[in-house]
Amino acid sequence: MKITAIHETVVPISSDIRNAFIDFSRMTVSVVAVVTDVKRGGKRVIGYGFNSNGRYAQSGLLRERFIPRLMGVDSRTLLNDAGDNLDPHRIWACMMANEKPGGHGERSVAVGVIDMAVWDAVAKIERKPLYRLLAERYRGGSADDQVFVYAAGGYYYPGKDLSALQDEMKKYLDLGYTVVKMKIGGASLADDLKRIEAVIKTAGSGKHVAVDANGRFDLRTAVEYARALRPYGLFWYEEPGDPLDFALQAELARHYDGAMATGENLFSMQDARNLIRHGGMRAERDWLQFDCALSYGLVEYLRTLEMLKQHAWSPRRCIPHGGHQMSLNIAAGLGLGGNESYPDVFQPFGGFADNMPVENSHVRMPDAPGIGFEAKANLYAVMRNLAAG
Repeated sequence: MKITAIHETVVPISSDIRNAFIDFSRMTVSVVAVVTDVKRGGKRVIGYGFNSNGRYAQSGLLRERFIPRLMGVDSRTLLNDAGDNLDPHRIWACMMANEKPGGHGERSVAVGVIDMAVWDAVAKIERKPLYRLLAERYRGGSADDQVFVYAAGGYYYPGKDLSALQDEMKKYLDLGYTVVKMKIGGASLADDLKRIEAVIKTAGSGKHVAVDANGRFDLRTAVEYARALRPYGLFWYEEPGDPLDFALQAELARHYDGAMATGENLFSMQDARNLIRHGGMRAERDWLQFDCALSYGLVEYLRTLEMLKQHAWSPRRCIPHGGHQMSLNIAAGLGLGGNESYPDVFQPFGGFADNMPVENSHVRMPDAPGIGFEAKANLYAVMRNLAAG
């Protein structure tokens, strides 16, 4: 068996929404299709992948380096020992050949896109949902049949007043979510507190509301917000400062005894390890949001989980950023604490399989081979067209 082609395209996810740091009016995503010569059910096995929101499409890196690198080697070197399936670890090593350590910004995103597609193909070849395959390989066969999810939204939007913000959050609660997340830091502290109080009123309690500053604050502002947020008893206070300012994160822990969350913009095991070593994160209450689709893929995520184990962190403290089906499968297969969800934004990439209800902020896993993209009609339409081209 072998990979016969890798196709790549760019898809816009533009929107007028913004968080505290960026707007999404020109945001794009890379989508890839890894085509194999294996057939299942009379159809050729094709694995699909894409990068999470917040980072732009990676066409240059994919087309100039990583796709040619994979297509230019002896195909047998990319297979498992039995020669009957792709080996994601060998493929990852091939992509990273002749790559210098460090500098994890955009390269990690490009590798993560292909890595996702490879795992999708591997599970399809084995005729298994990815989460089942992961549980068998790395968790003694034990998989979670349902996963905790929270609804992410609450973006700033032109003309969006408190009533519109409450209506949005009520919609998520009516869908079955019990925890919702909103953006802060894009307005004054006074205005943000009004927004938070409006959402808490809708959700019923601060413990059902998380807030996300998207790395906007300096230490002084982060502490000012922390003191104002403390009485609300929020689900978490997310990414207050620059993702690599571990000293800020550690100092903030001295001023805020509620749960904090960060990690979505750390793109390697090494950066994740530095957060654990130097960021003051507390294993009994805080949350880690590493996103495999932005950080070299699942192969690297497995290394990150092993590092966390060595530092006495449970995988249950990981709730990945991104709101996509890949992280959902990882959460179920490897026993993470949950997954983000985007019921309304970043379509067609946000959200999970069609007709999969949310019950008490949990979703059940579909019995579909691979990651399950084919069970999400609007997303699969994009992917199917790419493979056909």
